[in-house]
Amino acid sequence: MNKYFFLLQVTLAILITLPTFAAETSDIPSLSETELPATKAELLTQQQVTPENQPIEQPETEPTPNDDADISIEAIGEKDNLPESTPTYIIEKEEIQKQGATSLADILKRMPGFAINDVGQGADIHTGTYYRGASINQSVFLINGRPINNNVNTYHGGTDLNSIPVEAIERVELYSGTASALYGSSAFGGVVNIITKEGYEQPKLTGSVEFGSLSLNNQQVSYGGSSGAVKYNFSFERFFSDNRYRVPVGAANRDAQGFLSNADTATSTYFGSIALDLDQKNSLNLDITKLSSRRGLIYFGFPLQRDRLDHDGLNVGLSWKTRLGNGDDSNLTTSIGYNQDYFSTYGPTGAFYRTGILDTQQLSARVDHEWKLTPNNKLRWGLDLKNTDLNGDVLSTNPARIANNETENRSLLNTALFAVNTWNISENFLVDLGLRQSFDGQFGNYFNPSVGLRYAVTPKVAVRGSWAGGQRNPGLDQLYVYDTVHGWEPNPDLEPENGSSWTAGIDVNFSDNLIGQFTYFGSSIGDRLGVIAGRWENIGLVDTNGLEAALQFKIASNWSTFLNYTYTDAQIKSGLEKGLQLGLIPYSVLQTGVGYQNAGWQANLYVTYNSGARRAFFTNPGDRSTDFAPSFLNLDFSGRIPITSTLGLTVYLENLLGEQYERVNRIYSPGFTFRVGLSSNL
Repeated sequence: MNKYFFLLQVTLAILITLPTFAAETSDIPSLSETELPATKAELLTQQQVTPENQPIEQPETEPTPNDDADISIEAIGEKDNLPESTPTYIIEKEEIQKQGATSLADILKRMPGFAINDVGQGADIHTGTYYRGASINQSVFLINGRPINNNVNTYHGGTDLNSIPVEAIERVELYSGTASALYGSSAFGGVVNIITKEGYEQPKLTGSVEFGSLSLNNQQVSYGGSSGAVKYNFSFERFFSDNRYRVPVGAANRDAQGFLSNADTATSTYFGSIALDLDQKNSLNLDITKLSSRRGLIYFGFPLQRDRLDHDGLNVGLSWKTRLGNGDDSNLTTSIGYNQDYFSTYGPTGAFYRTGILDTQQLSARVDHEWKLTPNNKLRWGLDLKNTDLNGDVLSTNPARIANNETENRSLLNTALFAVNTWNISENFLVDLGLRQSFDGQFGNYFNPSVGLRYAVTPKVAVRGSWAGGQRNPGLDQLYVYDTVHGWEPNPDLEPENGSSWTAGIDVNFSDNLIGQFTYFGSSIGDRLGVIAGRWENIGLVDTNGLEAALQFKIASNWSTFLNYTYTDAQIKSGLEKGLQLGLIPYSVLQTGVGYQNAGWQANLYVTYNSGARRAFFTNPGDRSTDFAPSFLNLDFSGRIPITSTLGLTVYLENLLGEQYERVNRIYSPGFTFRVGLSSNL
């Protein structure tokens, strides 16, 4: 408790001192407010941005914004003063609804750079999520700017992409480059920020109910509005699927009847937020997220696995935003957060039984000051504090493992100072300079710089690039807690993963109806963590290079299309697997789609191509760790038929070709599935 009190004291002390640094206001536009080829281009539409950040008037034949889809890829012009030398990808709530997403994983899988190996409906978190070749624990996940990653890194401790009700999500933003200085040195892949809904104007009730294949049933409801200075929103989601379907001989988790076994999922998620405008300069916001999840673990071992996973999570955040100056030249945000994740795995191993519990509690505090020093120079700087308590409790009745039964209690304090300076050298040339100095109770002090630039060659073409140094520390579980499910031993002598990531790209407005964005990305990570002979070790160097290409094309009024392509070469440079691609990461992923929307009617066709990933580990007898799963092509359809002005019939048809392809490591897709439901907006 003394540690928590210390964190609050430091936060308040800094809050008291910062207001004295307010700068004078200025209305001179920055580079982000000038007309550049920024791709604020929705997934199935597009909208350019003027210097005043207002939509350009379209011909009368064009649909209104309300007729457009709303997944956007934003390179500049964001109100949150993010670094602009790398693109910011954004998916809005309308596109999330159109896709029929039931989890954050569903949302992310259509974004450039992501490879998500989910299986069935509401799949577990073990099958793997990668962004630009980096694992889920090598990226930073936020809710309203607060971290939701815990300090657990094994299969049952990765960030759960089912932990936030989809109905509560306003949009999802994806950052990279110098943004890592703002949110964490471990962001080799990127930063995913989940922005939740706030209530506006008259109270509004929205909801949906769905039923479908694999015993799926899903109910979502959200109620929000405002009264005077108070805004509120409350959301709930309940999801269940048994994920029981036939799989071919040789599939992982195949039972005696030939069905995928132990893949059922049941989750209940709750969200609530209340915002209060104290006056014209000050506002408070409180949000709470609660998760209760029960599921079977799907992993790639043989023979049949029967382990279960219970996951209960709680995230609470309180933020205070204040304008220190007379305008928007100096804004201060102070936030305090609490995050708890309780993971419990249990299951039989023949005649024996095993359990593993990892319970993490984190208290965090953050001071974030956005300061316009001059008309051409913006500084964003502040302080992060985070204290983590981990309780690990493992037990096995197997005589060969009894010696590893233990209870571990560990604590860790992390502090970091961060700053990103954005300097508009001219109207066309911008430079981002980022610094992050960390103080870690386990691994000492370390410094991570970053730099980025953006140059508008013409009003239609801009080039950009970034470089960022990073460090990801081993989790407390990898250091100290025996993994009784896999039989992996901890290693207190582990070293942090160290390296850097970089991007280079070009944004092009080919025409008013065609926008393209092309990004080369790479990273080099030394001392990468892995398992050798049943023990966590630093396994060596991994170099990643790849290409993202995103095109948005407006075909005609009410019609639009998109194409995203990602190539990822994540090569192991040392050790026994030198020269091989990292396991579970495909070389190529292509996403494309075409959509029509008019007067409440919607029809969208999505196409996915996956080149197949290396099986790598837990291989079936006869398989080799150098084998790749075959490539596959998948078609999905979503549609909405208006019944009344506030009620619609929704239809989602997934895997129209009906091919039961190998998704990853001998785990197969269910083939054709469907969902039918009703959505209402009152």
